[in-house]
Amino acid sequence: MNEPVVFLPGMMCDARLFGPQIAELSAFRAVTCAPISQGERIEEIASELLDILPAKFALAGLSMGGIVAMEILRRAPERITRIALMDTNPLHEVPQVAASRESQIIGARSGRLEDVMRDEMKPNYLAPGPQRVDVLNLVMDMAMALGPEVFVRQSRALQRRRDQQSTLRRCKVPALVLCGEHDTLCPVKRHSFMAELIPYAELRVISNAGHLPTLENPGATTEAIYEWLAQPYVLQ
Repeated sequence: MNEPVVFLPGMMCDARLFGPQIAELSAFRAVTCAPISQGERIEEIASELLDILPAKFALAGLSMGGIVAMEILRRAPERITRIALMDTNPLHEVPQVAASRESQIIGARSGRLEDVMRDEMKPNYLAPGPQRVDVLNLVMDMAMALGPEVFVRQSRALQRRRDQQSTLRRCKVPALVLCGEHDTLCPVKRHSFMAELIPYAELRVISNAGHLPTLENPGATTEAIYEWLAQPYVLQ
């Protein structure tokens, strides 16, 4: 089944987050990166995307994109042929993190988005090595292109998100749970937990990568995605 692939980027990221994967995969099938920049609730973002996405598609989300992907799976499981959840979190926002977003929202609204993003995307979220600076610079470019209003909307959506453990337990399609070995924001242990929840999941830990393995180790990440796309489709 050569279904289209839909990528969902992380917070304050755009299609450049999946640049290496899009370049590889688009030679073989339809590939798109759908924005998650509208709506102040994860449910609103998912609903708007479902109105414009194909009837059936393979869905891959990273970080906040993975959170939106889980909501799409909850709402329309019959439209998802397979799902990849990368460096993400199925749990609701803990109160301490939700509260910390308020000062970030104030900072973004007062013209300090760059400072807020430099604090939010901490270097230790990424794997050590020479590529770290280039990846962080690209993250900053994506964030500044999207702007403060998108930051505020996405922050609000993350604060209000639901727990998706029951959604994962009901998943009936091939699932890839992938993370970078150095991801301290969404660590390997959490992904092991996610993979245990999903009946058809495969866990892949990407070496020499942290929270953004699509950019930090694109070769290994793309290989894992190819293998996920090659798995037989499971009829629901």
